Amino acid sequence: MDQISSKESWTSSLKLYCKKPVLLMLSFGFSSGLPYLLIFATFSFWLREAGISRTEIGFISWVALFYGLKWIWSPLVDRLPIPWLSRHLGRRRSWMLLAQAGIILGLIGMSTLNPQNSLMAVSLFALMVSFSSATQDIAIDAFRIESAPERLQAAMAAAYMTGYRLAMITSGAGALWLAALFSTSAGYQPHAWQLTYLCMAVLMGVGVLSCLIAKEPEVPYRKLTSITMIRQFHRRGYPLKFAGFIAWSYTALCEPFIDFWRRYHWIAVLILALISTYRIADVVMGVMANTFYVDMGFSKDEVASISKVFGVIMTLLGTGIGGILVNRLGTMRILFVGALLTASTNLLYSYMSTQPPSLSLLTVVISADNLGAGIATAAFITYLSSLTNVAFSATQYALLSSIMLLFPKFLAGFSGYLVDWMGYSHFFTFTAILGIPALILIPILAKYHPASAPRDNN
Repeated sequence: MDQISSKESWTSSLKLYCKKPVLLMLSFGFSSGLPYLLIFATFSFWLREAGISRTEIGFISWVALFYGLKWIWSPLVDRLPIPWLSRHLGRRRSWMLLAQAGIILGLIGMSTLNPQNSLMAVSLFALMVSFSSATQDIAIDAFRIESAPERLQAAMAAAYMTGYRLAMITSGAGALWLAALFSTSAGYQPHAWQLTYLCMAVLMGVGVLSCLIAKEPEVPYRKLTSITMIRQFHRRGYPLKFAGFIAWSYTALCEPFIDFWRRYHWIAVLILALISTYRIADVVMGVMANTFYVDMGFSKDEVASISKVFGVIMTLLGTGIGGILVNRLGTMRILFVGALLTASTNLLYSYMSTQPPSLSLLTVVISADNLGAGIATAAFITYLSSLTNVAFSATQYALLSSIMLLFPKFLAGFSGYLVDWMGYSHFFTFTAILGIPALILIPILAKYHPASAPRDNN
């Protein structure tokens, strides 16, 4: 597995979190995490309080699908310059700022409407927020990958996740608190929600300010198209302008995927297998977690209090520890540790299912689960970042992060059936076993893991 010099002290590892790129990722994480619940759980709460039917709310939740489809337009974010903005801010910050403007405008649009009489309009603004937020994620991920070497990526990922979690608390519990604060009486009051969403739009200023003060990464960036490629298409009978368009499209849409296979050859199959299985144990178990708490007899207040307090604290602690450990011990070692923790903590749920309801045991299990998930996620984000070529960072990272959830989400759809068939105890044990393929693949792939994030060789 990858080696890290022993001369570097633990103190210097902790100092990583004081570096400017890492601190910037804290604010970028906040900017990235803020919109998500505002078009998902918090938005659903608003719609339900407004009297919108559960069926309609379910259909409207599809606006969040843009997060899973962002790889489709990621080549444009990777390669298409924005007039004037790209010249003054650079290709990453220009896309970031444009996306943030879309989020702010979408939230302001939602804040001017009442779903009771403008459901379609408010949904369209939510769709705008979703698309803009997914685009911002593409640009921020590319910015992070290009801003620092692999050893700093774990600390940046930890800072990003910390900001993301804080933003979700703000747009979740914080938004509900604001809506209650702005309410002057019981019952649904649209102005309370409108003021809340306006406040959330203002908070997006954190990301805008960070974007303006950040420094554009200096990375090798070859021209979008080559004269030779344009001439090749022109010789085949295409008009010169059309030949240029085809050459640009090939460079933007095809080369990121060709580059990945060219660099890793048959190892790419194992890499994709690891990416698609690394979070299976976590995702498949997670679908049934809340159902399990209910069936065990825990109240919503008990689960919410423990998960929001201990769960959030342990997740943030796990990401911080993961960032330090990756810097000290290397990506692959901590990737293995994270996979082992993710799978083994599911066995705690299996044990809890055989015991009488206990808040103390619930606290221990949720804390352990979130700590392991934090360490695993910090290492996994670092690993994904190390696989991307900075010449195609936006496209390749968007694709890899989409693959990360594709198979686990599909398999998770059968989790309810599995619980009915085998019971909670055996189900949680089964999800722990699902983590074994990742534990086998990581030592194999450690032999081929690059020392640092790959650079464009052309």
